[in-house]
Amino acid sequence: MVNDAIVLAGGRSSRLGEVPKAGLALRQKTLLQHAVDAVGFARATVVVGAPADIRLAGVLHAREEPPFGGPAAGIAAGLDRLFQLNQQPSDYTFVLACDMPSASVAMAALRAALTTSSGSDGVIAIDDDQHPQPLAAAYRTLSLASATAEQRRLSRLDGLSMFRLIANLNLTGIAVPPGSTDDIDTWEDADRFGIARP
Repeated sequence: MVNDAIVLAGGRSSRLGEVPKAGLALRQKTLLQHAVDAVGFARATVVVGAPADIRLAGVLHAREEPPFGGPAAGIAAGLDRLFQLNQQPSDYTFVLACDMPSASVAMAALRAALTTSSGSDGVIAIDDDQHPQPLAAAYRTLSLASATAEQRRLSRLDGLSMFRLIANLNLTGIAVPPGSTDDIDTWEDADRFGIARP
């Protein structure tokens, strides 16, 4: 099974005073590096939207159109970059937001679940509160590309929510270990993880 990955790092971080989440440091690594490590099994990884000063070597980079256009636009940019690189699409594309410090545990659970979900369009993490997490998921690449192409045709990608983008996909929910999809939206969240304020 061939997997690629898209790491989304292009948000405005408005509740962090516009300090880029991707550059916050935890255990001597940026959140972006933690996210890239979490999908280290992928054939190719595209980071979408990371500021130039915190970009990483060894991964691909792309920018959503328009900038800050949201996760659906980021997915489209990531898929475009992957398709430019590889003539043969991967079986699955893992999608991960850069602000989930413990996501490696969730990614391992999703990867294991793919072996038993062959009839669906992918697997999606279900968090501690029983909510699906579309930015911690593995999508059948051609299914995600088809959904993205349809929204692009309708000129709806800018500002489109992930839930709208994947509304017609048949996804298998996977309960992931507690805390593995906890994200950082505020400084209080950052404090809880022990992340120092720059």
